[in-house]
Amino acid sequence: MSPRALIVATRGSRLALRQTEIALAALHAAVPDAAFEVRTIRTAGDRSAASLSEIGGRGVFVIELERALLEHEIDIAVHSLKDLPVEETSGLAIAAVLAREDARDALVSRHNAQMAALPAAAIVGTGSPRRAAQLAALRGDLRIADIRGNVDTRIRKVESGEYDAVVLAAAGLARLGWTKRAAQIFDFEQMLPAPGQGALAVQVRTDDAATFSTVFAVDHPETRAAVSAERAFERRLGGGCHAAIAALATVSNERLRLSGLIGDPEGGRVFRGELDGTRDAPAAVGLTLAEQLMDEGAAKLLEARA
Repeated sequence: MSPRALIVATRGSRLALRQTEIALAALHAAVPDAAFEVRTIRTAGDRSAASLSEIGGRGVFVIELERALLEHEIDIAVHSLKDLPVEETSGLAIAAVLAREDARDALVSRHNAQMAALPAAAIVGTGSPRRAAQLAALRGDLRIADIRGNVDTRIRKVESGEYDAVVLAAAGLARLGWTKRAAQIFDFEQMLPAPGQGALAVQVRTDDAATFSTVFAVDHPETRAAVSAERAFERRLGGGCHAAIAALATVSNERLRLSGLIGDPEGGRVFRGELDGTRDAPAAVGLTLAEQLMDEGAAKLLEARA
């Protein structure tokens, strides 16, 4: 008898479907006897054109998928890890974090202009306070404008002249085969990524041990350690869509190095630091670095933005 197909849910955008294909390819390779069925779910974030801060933060991209999991309508949900709130939903767990792809940010612009070549007061689209704060630090003359929509929608808004440029995740462009559309890939000194950026997360119910075991087969320990430090950093700072928080951890052997940032999306001060720690205690590294930046003055910035 063939095994029951596990129902895998995803958002319906082109990028989300491609990310699910990537996750399923890894699962098929690791667990060839398992069967899967894909189901698309339209989330509140997909239905609304309002800014994330107005409709409840980045969790609007996952709440319907999580509800379907909890109500046993599906067995697995695939997410961009950076979309998952850092406070895990009771009854659910991230069973696997896939090997991270490119964590950098990319600039897509009219006439393929790099950041330095954008005209004075160019309109740059982003819905991310993190990107807005770092763009303002790079070039204070830019006009940062909110933008919503899928990757292809945002690129069309540049091509139509509505925006001079947009900033997107390099991993998303790569997954869609659109890397050549990037005029510039920012290095990490220019723009630190969102916690979890470039990684895919596969979520299951905590009471479904069999599915957890199946999915855990594709977990990438180094990536999990890195993103655990990043998400702990954000959690301590009270991050969400309103805060300009960035973090990136790298793992080498048994050591972990975390870079973290918190800044003012309107162009004020940016606090940035680094901390070394052990790979087996990533959350402690994230917590400690967050505390250090708060002691240096980031706490006042957070209070002002609250």
